[in-house]
Amino acid sequence: MANEPTKPSTADGTTSQYRSHVTPPDTGAVRRVAAFAAGAPFTALVAAVEVALVTAALGVQRSAAPIAVGLIAFSVYAADHVADAEGDADSTPLRARFALRYADQLMVAAAVSYGLAVALAAGAGPAALALALVPGAVWIGYATDWLPALGDRLAPLGAVSVPRLKDVFLLNSAAVALAWAVAVVAAPLAFAGVPVDSVGPRTVALLFAYVLIRSFVDVEIPNVRDAAADAARGVATLPVVFGVAGTRRILLGVDAVAAGLLAVAFATGAAAPAALAALAVELAVSLAVTALAGRLDGTALGLAPDGSYLVAGVALLAIGL
Repeated sequence: MANEPTKPSTADGTTSQYRSHVTPPDTGAVRRVAAFAAGAPFTALVAAVEVALVTAALGVQRSAAPIAVGLIAFSVYAADHVADAEGDADSTPLRARFALRYADQLMVAAAVSYGLAVALAAGAGPAALALALVPGAVWIGYATDWLPALGDRLAPLGAVSVPRLKDVFLLNSAAVALAWAVAVVAAPLAFAGVPVDSVGPRTVALLFAYVLIRSFVDVEIPNVRDAAADAARGVATLPVVFGVAGTRRILLGVDAVAAGLLAVAFATGAAAPAALAALAVELAVSLAVTALAGRLDGTALGLAPDGSYLVAGVALLAIGL
């Protein structure tokens, strides 16, 4: 079963079942480490840059919000890679192998990382602390077997089968996008102790909607890479249901809505122009990646969507924060 907890049982930290049936010959520690770095650490860096961009767009003072959200992102994604390592073996084999081999160490690192983020949030006040707990709670409902177990308990005869949120079509991507949007937009305000009214509800709403929509696209693009593995596991995603060409058209339409939100923000002066220009660069990169979905290799599809925020960060620095 793909989502069973991983319990290393051998000296090298791998499960014997996995080693005997799934793990191919060792391809080198450097490649495994590189695959890991392209996973949770890369996501953490992107999260920090994204929060910095929104901080600039909101026009609030700098704070520890990017660091805290980056730590939380590392924690959540490292734990997720361990929890789903066997299911990811076909789509991201090197990352899955690293997660299985070092499952215990990764879970310790994830716990320490989340603890540091909570400590930073506690120092920033109750609102920041409450916000820091949201991504962890969402992940528990999203990726663990908590909901299916609760469904089995409520309907022990199997009359009702409750899937993991991660396995529910569209709701899985929407849940991730919502968690990202809440963390990325609310963290700069909470950590700086700035109320929404001081920035303007319209500004906050526009940026929240933009991050929500863009995050949905960022979640679905890598699903093009994972389509075969997801279909084999019975997980419905946009590429599984509508194919690559259909997914490309849908996501381009979603990004068109994001472009409209940016245009409204520019036209109304709702956010800092330099930050909006950087987000426009990010959106342009995303449109290019979406247009190439199905033509890029798996590694590029895994990194390019989030990499667009790093390009935006460089653009913001070049424009002059």
